[in-house]
Amino acid sequence: MAESSVAWSEVLQAFQHIWGYSDFRSPQDAIVKALLEHRDVLVVLPTGGGKSLCFQLPALLQSGLTLVVSPLVALMENQVQDLHDRALPAATLHSQLPPPQRRKTLQALERQALRLLYVSPETLLSPPVWERLCQPNLRINGLILDEAHCLVQWGETFRPAYRRLGAVRKALLDCRPPGTTLPIAAFTATADPAAQKTLKNVLQLQSPQVVRLNPHRPNLDLRVKAVVSEGQRKGVLRRYLQQHSGQAGLVYVRTRRDSEALAEQLADRYRVAPYHAGLSSRDRRQIEADWMADKLQFVVCTSAFGMGISKSNTRWVVHYQAPCTITEYVQEVGRAGRDGNTAEALTLVSEPTGWLEPGDRQRAKFFEAQTQLLQQKAQRLVSQIPPSGDVRDISQQFEHGAISLSWLHSVGQLEWVSPFHYQLTAKCQQPVALQAAASQQMHQFLHSRQCRWQGLLVAFGFRTEAQRMGNCKHCDNCARRDR
Repeated sequence: MAESSVAWSEVLQAFQHIWGYSDFRSPQDAIVKALLEHRDVLVVLPTGGGKSLCFQLPALLQSGLTLVVSPLVALMENQVQDLHDRALPAATLHSQLPPPQRRKTLQALERQALRLLYVSPETLLSPPVWERLCQPNLRINGLILDEAHCLVQWGETFRPAYRRLGAVRKALLDCRPPGTTLPIAAFTATADPAAQKTLKNVLQLQSPQVVRLNPHRPNLDLRVKAVVSEGQRKGVLRRYLQQHSGQAGLVYVRTRRDSEALAEQLADRYRVAPYHAGLSSRDRRQIEADWMADKLQFVVCTSAFGMGISKSNTRWVVHYQAPCTITEYVQEVGRAGRDGNTAEALTLVSEPTGWLEPGDRQRAKFFEAQTQLLQQKAQRLVSQIPPSGDVRDISQQFEHGAISLSWLHSVGQLEWVSPFHYQLTAKCQQPVALQAAASQQMHQFLHSRQCRWQGLLVAFGFRTEAQRMGNCKHCDNCARRDR
């Protein structure tokens, strides 16, 4: 194991000087030590656990640049603004920056005047940025992947560039003197054992130190209610909103169309807006700002909403339609009660048979069909493209070319030789079965009579902690048994 060149007393002194804290909360200290020792790290830390300062502090204590790959402009800008407020050398590059600001940041990168540079995966692999990062004299201390679960999740917001990140380390090291190291750290609030395995494999983590905290939030009450008709689903939501008058919250739906339609139906009585990936970046940012400022009481949103947006007094989250996976569920309910005060998460589901209210079953079939369509497109692509080539050429020649290559990578039929060049292989796995298993796991959780928090801990690999917990006292199933 590499020794840290920074004494621990210096680390604590910098922590107090920059952020005003005298000591770390566990396991922050273990993460900081691992990064200062240039180790690969996989961190699964619930939202509100102070993930960002775990990589910001080591970056500031070392000379050279730390790259932070992040999925959202708002998330990057919030963190960079916080660092600027503390007069620290950080910047972000993204497609919405004005050209003068972009040029200024690229010049600062060339001068090695930055300690932290926040980029999206697409910006990282764009020619102006990539060419500068490949300069042999540019010292890079590490690659941080924030919100790393984005690499694992498929769906309308999936970004194919994520699947190419595993080839970045080798490509950057190839430009540098022998013996140079480039540790990778992946941070997320939610990754079950299967997602952790995917992250290790795709990012090619080398003997990573794994730091995990279980997702249990004792201030968050979990409830599930079955409905027998679409009319009852709407009625339950309206009554719930009346009971939580004036309290900030979020309503999650599965599709853009449902987001628009439900927000319109509720707009007669509430300050509400729809939010989904189909809106312009400007509109999304405005809705986020209005919700944060309490100009909107709640947002009717798809899974596109919430990452990096922390409103501590969010008192409730309603899943008007159930999410696809346990990971999505934990991510989304975790947006309530971040101030530590009591909060609620209610999920509405079709009654178990699906005969009286088939909505959930129909939605599941729709998303399954979308996944199968993507798989079919990817398999057709195999016979049309050369055995090896450049992702940029394939993207220009074929619709959905980049995402199809990412799919082939996920099933073992393709390897990334570099961040831009692929090589087809003969291997093949079956990810559809994995997706079906994730969907089945979510269905079992929603219709279970067992303690919901115990079920979540088991799903995330914390079986011992689940057994120790006993009756959680803050889920509907435990409340039912107590009566």
